[in-house]
Amino acid sequence: MSTENQSVGCGVFSMSEMLFVVFLILKLTHYIDWSWWWVTSPLWIGFALWSVLVIIICILTILFKI
Repeated sequence: MSTENQSVGCGVFSMSEMLFVVFLILKLTHYIDWSWWWVTSPLWIGFALWSVLVIIICILTILFKI
């Protein structure tokens, strides 16, 4: 039986997820005293930027009727 086509599942985190985990650990160990908004910011800032980009593309599409 050939094993060359079998994939091994390994979790790959994005940079924002890794940054969130670092901030979370620092917050829970009381090393930083940030607001929870800033601790979770790597998660929601990326989503907010993506949403703004989609809205801009939709507006440009409507304006130029591409």
